[in-house]
Amino acid sequence: MMTDKVPEYAYHLLRSALEKFGKTPAELTADQITVVHTQADATFELETRALSSPDAHDIVISEQRIDEALQGIARRYESREAFLSDLNKNDLSESLLRTALYRELLFDAVLAHVAAQSAEVSDSDILLFYEAHRERFACRETRVARHILVTVNPEFSDNTREKAEQRMAKIQKHLCADPTRFAELARKHSECPSALEGGKLGRLPQGKLYPALDEALFRLAQGGVSDIVETELGLHLLYCEKIHPAQTASLSEARLKIREIIQQRQRRHCQKIWLDELKS
Repeated sequence: MMTDKVPEYAYHLLRSALEKFGKTPAELTADQITVVHTQADATFELETRALSSPDAHDIVISEQRIDEALQGIARRYESREAFLSDLNKNDLSESLLRTALYRELLFDAVLAHVAAQSAEVSDSDILLFYEAHRERFACRETRVARHILVTVNPEFSDNTREKAEQRMAKIQKHLCADPTRFAELARKHSECPSALEGGKLGRLPQGKLYPALDEALFRLAQGGVSDIVETELGLHLLYCEKIHPAQTASLSEARLKIREIIQQRQRRHCQKIWLDELKS
């Protein structure tokens, strides 16, 4: 365990304690503090080496960025006094925190600089990724749905099972004659908050609704209205407004996403090699 660190090391100790255990160092057990010290030693040493590397020499962190990072932490506290008190409890001051944040921002900037040196993503890279991972670009069938809900509650005369069934049968009769009136009738009769939007449930994949509703919706043809379906919420009618069939995105449609995936992988790989060299 390394104890001869500069004062900014306390920031790494605090950060490690919060990340590992959600507590400050003072709240940890002896075993926990040993774990936290080990992690803080590693991150502080790596940060120090990175900031001493040639890649860090020409990077400038503005005072404004440090101010913003400092203010972002201070805003988590009810008052400035509470902020300063908490710093003191963790062997930090505002000045030390500022220096620690500068080091952290510089370390992140160095990593970004290293990542930017990764190889460009080629068209052949994109094609190979697409062919090897076609399943990642498959979209399940989805359906745009609306529903009408009438609750069953024997404590209210208008919502006894008999009355609820009668009301739904009447609504269903209107919809059989003209399904395009679904939104209008939902606004007028549905007891679900979605009534304000004409019973709109949105675009749904299979498995998002109550099982009975889900099964009914995915049996319907586009433009079709279901039979009356009962769930624990009450009685429902469903309208399948539009069907979006299952499909696989084309290479041209997936190109930008694939480029981003490969680029992120290459950047992380570049950073890993650089960090491994620093550690050695």
